[in-house]
Amino acid sequence: MKRVADIKPANSWDASTAVDFVVLDAQDRHRRRIVFVGEHGATYLLDLPKPALLRNGDGLLLDDGSIVRVTGKLEPLIEICAASPREMARIAWHIGNRHTDMQLAGDKLRIRRDHVLEDMLHGLGAMLTFIEAPFDPESGAYQQGHAHGHDRNKDHDDAPGHRHGA
Repeated sequence: MKRVADIKPANSWDASTAVDFVVLDAQDRHRRRIVFVGEHGATYLLDLPKPALLRNGDGLLLDDGSIVRVTGKLEPLIEICAASPREMARIAWHIGNRHTDMQLAGDKLRIRRDHVLEDMLHGLGAMLTFIEAPFDPESGAYQQGHAHGHDRNKDHDDAPGHRHGA
């Protein structure tokens, strides 16, 4: 089994040099420790001190210097549009208020299929398109700049707005 030494962000490495690839859904791409089985049958160990958020197109740099490409698995998603930026902001607020994972895709939003949220979005006037695509949700405010598990010297208590002893 080969060991992952580092994570190369998408577009920071030449994807044509990948020796293998792993296909993972969004949940399986947020890990601290996992054994991946590549599409060519090899196994790879990811073992990090803290969880990392792997994105579609990231590269797993192995101890031997080779790279395995991370490919997002196609998932059933809802792509959301609105009549105006104000309506889109309102829709995004309602999605966030339900603590639902969401991806920004250009001027559209994407969430996982969920009939309850679909009903809510229709009621808000959203235009919905049902698609299958890799899902790369936002990592969250406290994880910004730390999506790949590097340079994580701050803990939750040092996050802006955190109140000690509240």
